[in-house]
Amino acid sequence: MRYLPLTDVDRQEMLGVIGAKSIDDLFVDVPKGALLKDLVPLPKAQGEIEVHRHLQRLAEKNTPAGRTAFFLGAGAYRHHVPASVDHLIQRSEFLTAYTPYQPEIAQGTLQALYEFQSQVAALLDMEVANASMYDGSTACAEAAMMAARVTKRKKIVFSGGVHPHYIDTARTACEALGLEIVTMPAAIDDEAAVTKELSADVAAVIVQSPNVFGTITDLTKIGDAAHGAGALMVATFTECISFGLVEPAGAYGADIVCGEGQSIGNALNFGGPYVGLFAVKEKYIRQMPGRVAGETLDADGKRGFVLTLSTREQHIRREKATSNICTNSGLCQLAWTIHMTLLGEKGLRQLATLNHEKTIALADALGKVKGVEVLTKRFFNEIAVKLTKPAQAIVDKLAEQGVIAGVAMSRLNPHAKMDNVLITCATEMNTDDDIAAYADALQGVLA
Repeated sequence: MRYLPLTDVDRQEMLGVIGAKSIDDLFVDVPKGALLKDLVPLPKAQGEIEVHRHLQRLAEKNTPAGRTAFFLGAGAYRHHVPASVDHLIQRSEFLTAYTPYQPEIAQGTLQALYEFQSQVAALLDMEVANASMYDGSTACAEAAMMAARVTKRKKIVFSGGVHPHYIDTARTACEALGLEIVTMPAAIDDEAAVTKELSADVAAVIVQSPNVFGTITDLTKIGDAAHGAGALMVATFTECISFGLVEPAGAYGADIVCGEGQSIGNALNFGGPYVGLFAVKEKYIRQMPGRVAGETLDADGKRGFVLTLSTREQHIRREKATSNICTNSGLCQLAWTIHMTLLGEKGLRQLATLNHEKTIALADALGKVKGVEVLTKRFFNEIAVKLTKPAQAIVDKLAEQGVIAGVAMSRLNPHAKMDNVLITCATEMNTDDDIAAYADALQGVLA
């Protein structure tokens, strides 16, 4: 049965309030060639069996990560997720990840949020974390807007090592607020270049380590320079497992740390859903987007959990809110928390070590291929390599041979003039045979 809650009178009244004559007026900015003139050409009806067969044929056109030698990175990482994670998130206590507005019936969800926040704060070496964001890119955009609120300044400077998608997302979100986005030229190892742009109107410098090229950077001097100019240092990341070995940005004095948590508990799923991590210094907590679950005592003196500091959110303050993150990535956050709990500190370090060892083997193997230059010198599990031919063409050819080689930099940033640069990644899921097959296939297409 169709759900039609509005009458024609209701629609006309709403259009009148916003000054539109018809619903078509709402789409005047859409190119006429992109507007449908008729209904979408779909079958009127099919039986369940026919629909299942059709969808199965469509699904078979995809290539799952486990079917090939897989070296994709650049913000999407293939890691092992224990079967217990999927089992636990499907328990009846967690059937919905909706916002726990009623603490008296949502203690399990609230405690999971509280534990997640504690784990994120510890992992990133920060004082306080929120209950998750949608993904790493939107978390980065929120960090830029938060920095502008804190400093009352209008300029955000991105280093050339920040993932281009994060920059684009921030630019889209900040444009409506009148914030200026300045981006340094793409650079494999030049995070410190952001300090050249520091001035009295800069709200924050945003850096990434490991950056999109895989380079690990000591952020201490950048943070000192930013603070000396009255700006904040925001550090973002795409691979959270790196902090099992790499010093997190909190140790370098970052004011805001944000990034992607997909690597832990959340398998690749053709683009999502993901989970954003966000942590700040405690003095900025009231400007932090999203919600915070807090621990308290009930009337009987027993430990309990509640949502705190949520009055800055859209569902309460509407247009005066500092954040519009009204529903977080609750189920992905829960999977992250369960997997992190299973790993523990020792397990995380072991997992990170495996990743680094595999990438050393990958860098060694590719470095021996004629026509390949390994560009990244200080890495965790991701490296940039320069080829003698355009990287995208090589990626396409290797895919035909069953090797997903990585991401061409020209795809991430067409303006970087790095057409021959390939971003490639190895994790604990890559075998020695995978690496050998990659090197052999690459040698063949470059010959």
